[in-house]
Amino acid sequence: MVQKAKILLVDDRPENLLALEAILSALDQTLVRASSGEEALKALLTDDFAVILLDVQMPGMDGFETAAHIKRRERTRDIPIIFLTAINHGPHHTFRGYAAGAVDYISKPFDPWVLRAKVSVFVELYMKNCQLREQAALLRLQLEGGGQANHGATKEPAGLLAELSARLAAVEEQAEALSKQLDDDSADAAAVATAAHLERKLTGLRRALDALEPGTGGATPSLPSQN
Repeated sequence: MVQKAKILLVDDRPENLLALEAILSALDQTLVRASSGEEALKALLTDDFAVILLDVQMPGMDGFETAAHIKRRERTRDIPIIFLTAINHGPHHTFRGYAAGAVDYISKPFDPWVLRAKVSVFVELYMKNCQLREQAALLRLQLEGGGQANHGATKEPAGLLAELSARLAAVEEQAEALSKQLDDDSADAAAVATAAHLERKLTGLRRALDALEPGTGGATPSLPSQN
């Protein structure tokens, strides 16, 4: 069963959170509410999120300060942040949002379809990264267990390698389709860069699998980093 991605919605106004949930419910992912920056940071301590929708104007800790805390934490610094704001103070205000680590900056009222489309891109990237980590974990188990059962067990590892290769091929195909979609839609630079990073990691994992195939010398390949 494919696990749903979590999307963090941060806004101090309940009606805004309700509107965001209505817009994003069609994505069929897990939507998590936070009514303040402090509540958002608490949620980020325990859960992994595909993307954060963060309101700029909040009492106490505003969106800029919340984003700064998120980017300082190693666990959360790579989570995409989309700023939502009801005000527009010109390019300097927008620049402050990007400087705080946002991948996008949307003024209210926003087009629901556009917001949903932007969020869906980051959800897809997150899911592909999760699949990649699963493939890498399976490969590590194979490498760790292969040396313990070398005698008379060549058939079982070969079968596992074939299964890993097939699963990786499916992820590669989806990643390629996603990259084409990003190119066609002229997506955000951050999303394109994340997709390119994912493809590089997939290439490294494919090389590691190929090195395990019979006739390659049996050298233990170096696995791609999960960062």
